[in-house]
Parts: sequence; structure tokens; C-alpha cells
Amino acid sequence: MNFKRTILITGGAGFIGSHVVRLFVTKYPDYRIVNLDALTYAGNLENLSDIDQQPNYVFEKVNILDADELKRVFDQYQPDGVIHLAAESHVDRSIHSPLDFVYTNVIGTVNLLNQAKNSWNLNTKPCSLNNPRFYHVSTDEVYGALGETGYFTEQTKYDPHSPYSASKASSDHFVRAYHDTYGLPVVISNCSNNYGPHHFPEKLIPLFINNIIEKKPLPVYGDGLYTRDWLFVKDHATAIDKVFHEGNSGDTYNIGGFNEWRNIDLVKLLCRLMDEKLGNAPGTSEVLITYVKDRPGHDRRYAIDASKINKELGWKPSVTFEQGLAQTIDWYLSNGDWLTRVTSGEYQAYYDEQYGGKV
Repeated sequence: MNFKRTILITGGAGFIGSHVVRLFVTKYPDYRIVNLDALTYAGNLENLSDIDQQPNYVFEKVNILDADELKRVFDQYQPDGVIHLAAESHVDRSIHSPLDFVYTNVIGTVNLLNQAKNSWNLNTKPCSLNNPRFYHVSTDEVYGALGETGYFTEQTKYDPHSPYSASKASSDHFVRAYHDTYGLPVVISNCSNNYGPHHFPEKLIPLFINNIIEKKPLPVYGDGLYTRDWLFVKDHATAIDKVFHEGNSGDTYNIGGFNEWRNIDLVKLLCRLMDEKLGNAPGTSEVLITYVKDRPGHDRRYAIDASKINKELGWKPSVTFEQGLAQTIDWYLSNGDWLTRVTSGEYQAYYDEQYGGKV
């Protein structure tokens, strides 16, 4: 089959990546979508079981730290587009093991940049591919913290406060450097907190959904007044589609939900919705809230100004937070087997056997 384009999506078995892969596979049947994922703890091919037999979908188990394997993939498939989502992303894990974040988020990104540069022959002759593009997906955490007012814009100075955000800031700088030095056609987006189906249950919303189901404590950091901007993951996927196809080369786009919530208010809303869904008496889940010692370097408030992508590309969120959260809860309650396999680690043992051991 002849494909109009071949897009390499890294981290496509993860939370956000799986939604992007699904969107591109179904929306663009004339694109070949190559999902490249190392299948570390947060990667789960079960997230894509509904589309993994489509003729335009290919999976490659490859770690982006393996430059030789990356070269093989680029040589074999000749992608004219890269959407780079593969990353270590959990702040608590970065505090305990910062080098893992340096390796994957910095060195892994540079490996990808090198393969794209060399494959597209940008340093020797004009590229023969049709509109090649390297799209780097980043986070709002590179900007640091805000006070009680104001928003992150595309011009906000970088000020990362955790090993995770520092590693992402570094990778952002390398992407821009490859654009300026080698002419690599790049775009970058910095997104706020995502939530939705298939989210690995170490992050706040899926962790608390699972804990409420199991009647376990709901650990809230510090005073619970930390504020985040939340975006439904399917809306992030549509924003990525827009930026990849229509964004200006060399530009950055902030993606947010126009939707700030203090952690404690979010948790109380989640408790109320879960009690309604589970048929519990009002207040049943809220008594599980437990305040715990604050995280080191915890940023007080993030808020994204997403007016650029709204005005230039016509993108905006499709659901309110309450609607998206209700859909998310319904998905987890309807997919208890998925949640059990993920929390038990059963899914990893299967993939280790199928793909020859851990990467």
C-alpha cells in the first residue's frame, strides 16, 4: 500500500501518545503511523488494542536511547514526520532518580534529532521529502511557577524547579538549537496537566479514582492549594494534530484547558462524582482525604495562556472539566480489568515475554 505520509510517533503506547496514535490512525488512513515505544512501566499496548490491526499501523519496540535501532527504524520506514512524546514524566520519580530523566528526556531527544537530521539530509542537500516536520511535545512545567495572577505565554522565561522540568527544558533547547543550527523544521508545544482514559495510576486523578474504589487514603500534598490547569487528553490529541499540520516551523504553541483548579477542590469534586457513580452516601469518599508532607520544589501555580493556538489554528477544548472528568470516571469504572492489570504489573510481564525482555 502506498501511503501519503509516514509519521513516527514516539511514546505511542503511553497515556497521551496512545490517544495521538489512535487519532492519526483513524483520521488519516492514507498515513502510515509507526508507533515507537520502549514499553517501560507507563507503556501499555493494551491502550491501542482497538486499532492495532489497522493496515496503516506499525509497532516498533525501541528505546530512544538506542541510536542504532533508531537508525534502523528511520532507514526502514523513511518517516517524513516525527511526533516526539516519549519521556519520563513523573516529578516524584525524577526527584528520586534524576539521571533516568536526563538519559531519556535529553539524550533520547538528541538521538531522535540526529536521526531526523541525517535521514532528511538537511546538512548536505535540500530535503526531497514533502514538508518534513519534527514535533516535540513538552510541558508547561519548564516555565516554573506563577504567583496568584498571570499566565504562561510562549515568551515566558524558562525557570524549571524539578529534575523532570529541567530535563524537559533542556530537550526544548536542543530542539530549537537544531532548528537554528541545521535548519531542522521543528515545532514545539508546551501543555498543561492532562487527564482522561488510559492514564497510568501514579498521577493524581487515576490514582485517586483507584484509591476511592479500594477505599484507600487520598494523599494531598501540603495544604492542597496548589493550582493546575487541566486538559482532557483527547483535546490535547486534537491540538497536536493541528500543530503538526498547521503550525509555523520554528514556533512554540502553549496548549491549555482554560481550566484552573486547586488540588483540594479537584479532589473534592472527584470524591463527589465518584460517590454518585458508586451509589455511596454523600461524603463517603471525602473522609479518605489525607494531607501529607509537601513535595520538594513544589510549584505553587501553573496556568497556560492558550490564546495563540486558539487564534492562529482555531483550536479550543471541546469539553468542560466536569464533562471530561465524568467521562474519565466512567471509563475507569468500565475498565476495571485494565486497572487491575496495570496496578498489579501483570501487563509488563506479558510484554517482557512477547518482546524479549525489558528494554
